[in-house]
Amino acid sequence: YQISIALVAIVAAGCSTAPSRFYALDSTAIADGAPAAHAAVMVGPVTVPAAVDRPEFVVQVAPNRDEVDEFNRWVAPLNDAIARAVAGDLVVLLGTPDVATETLANFVPDYRVTIDVQRFESIRGQAAILEAMWNVRKMAGGKTRSGRTAAREPVQGQGFDALAAAHS
Repeated sequence: YQISIALVAIVAAGCSTAPSRFYALDSTAIADGAPAAHAAVMVGPVTVPAAVDRPEFVVQVAPNRDEVDEFNRWVAPLNDAIARAVAGDLVVLLGTPDVATETLANFVPDYRVTIDVQRFESIRGQAAILEAMWNVRKMAGGKTRSGRTAAREPVQGQGFDALAAAHS
């Protein structure tokens, strides 16, 4: 009987899974000394491709082949994380604290930024790739400026920490 309990304990210990690790996107802008903008900005909505709209990292392992890594996850949905990272960058670049990612009482934005991420790829040890269409709409008058951003950031290391940093 004691041998059976010992075997069950050994088997159970051998079947334990690796702990999940959670990653966040950070704002990375550095102030450039430009005069502060006196404008309130709302960031969002942000849309992301369905293939990566999940908590797990989706990593390209070969051309036309991705893997979902169950144990390396985003701490927040990517659309929310991207909106918050962009908002954090705008706070620094515009020199204003008046940037939000959600509707707040008594917050009336002068501008709304919407982002449609069309490509969000993770290639371990190589690169983080992002392609997005964006609109900046002036709320008074409705004038809109649109653009496209394409970025390929080298990954400084093999781990998921480096991959998350490159996406930031």
